[in-house]
Amino acid sequence: MHFHIMTLFPEMVLGGLHTSIIGRAEEKGYISIEAVNIRDYTLDKHKKVDDYPYGGGAGMLMQVQPVYDCWKALNGRIARRRDDENNNGNIRVIYVTPQGEVFNQKKAVELSKEEDLIFLCGHYEGIDERVLEEIVTDYISIGDYVLTGGELPAMVMIDAIARLVPGVLNNGESAQTESHADGLLEYPQYSRPEVWHDKKVPDVLLSGHHANIEKWRLEQALDRTRTRRPDLYEAYITAHPPKPPQNKKKRN
Repeated sequence: MHFHIMTLFPEMVLGGLHTSIIGRAEEKGYISIEAVNIRDYTLDKHKKVDDYPYGGGAGMLMQVQPVYDCWKALNGRIARRRDDENNNGNIRVIYVTPQGEVFNQKKAVELSKEEDLIFLCGHYEGIDERVLEEIVTDYISIGDYVLTGGELPAMVMIDAIARLVPGVLNNGESAQTESHADGLLEYPQYSRPEVWHDKKVPDVLLSGHHANIEKWRLEQALDRTRTRRPDLYEAYITAHPPKPPQNKKKRN
């Protein structure tokens, strides 16, 4: 899978994504990550990419020309790599904005099935609406708050999506058992030592009885979700209603 980030701060995103699990996955070829500097495509001799918004108002706005030309060059390179001369902008372009739909695990799973994803990171007061209408396919937010730019949200989403790409995680089951993977928060986990500060690992985890362990983990996940995220709990219960008890036939 290939991630492409259109940004004014390529060092920022690459510094964060070229480490840990994501960095190792790139080294092994499971994913690729590139940051494209929008400033490289401006026609202004001073490398300016912003200007005052029409109608007045505070702050500056990223201009149409450098953003569009950056996207056009990037899209062309992707088409050539795919050997797809008829590619007319069918690569999904995610504009990172608090005005978009809120990112979640379901969206991460959906996006992980793409071959290429382009992330557009805005700055200042945003980006000229005309180029957004021209190139953006998805408007996505990571929460109802405002950040100074789109780089951090793009990194968050890339991390969440990349973990779902086959081969990225050493343990194939990890992505399926983490919080939100099935709509529940993850159950509590324990490692050595068996006793620490007078707190002992639950006996069931030491029993070796896998069915009982799985049952305990589900109970813990349900309880934790109900306590900490009642909204998720209600959604899970609605989608997975408890089975009614079966009436046992009486013997004559």
